[in-house]
Amino acid sequence: TGAISSLQRQLEIQESQLRRTKSEKETLQKELRERENQLHAMSTKFCNLREERKHEEMMATIEKENCSLRQTATKQESKLAEQNELISDLQSTVSQLQAKVLVNEYHIREQQRAQEAIQSQADALQHMEQQTRVALQCITSRFERYRSKIIQATFSAAGSKSPQAELTDEEVLEAMQKIINERMEFHQMLKQKGVK
Repeated sequence: TGAISSLQRQLEIQESQLRRTKSEKETLQKELRERENQLHAMSTKFCNLREERKHEEMMATIEKENCSLRQTATKQESKLAEQNELISDLQSTVSQLQAKVLVNEYHIREQQRAQEAIQSQADALQHMEQQTRVALQCITSRFERYRSKIIQATFSAAGSKSPQAELTDEEVLEAMQKIINERMEFHQMLKQKGVK
């Protein structure tokens, strides 16, 4: 955005200079037309002179004025050519600045679209994370209830002592394995005695 603002300021400056140069060009053209009109008026005045002496004097004066006007016209034309070249350069610079502005605006729109896509992905991931946390809490709660039931069933058997402290998973498994082994031994003993 800063680059675009800078380019737009440069563009405004160049356009202002272009308008000023065009105005100067118009002024020079107007002066040139005025000089041409003066020259035409002097020529007309010369044609209307009848006296030879006045004619010669006017001729000299007109020649001087014509010389001066030609010099002025030459200078004005040279200055006009310089102004035209400057206008051409300014128009080229303005076109380049406009192109840069368009390119920067395109890049900004692309960045905004990419940022919106990233934000959308982040929102989706955040929503998924919340769902995962809820599911994890639910599973953890169910696991704890299941574990509590296993501990209760394991240590409620005859001859078992209630745990005095919190049990680890390994201790619970050992207690369950002990009950299973005892049951298998009891079942084997009944089988040997013929009891169904």
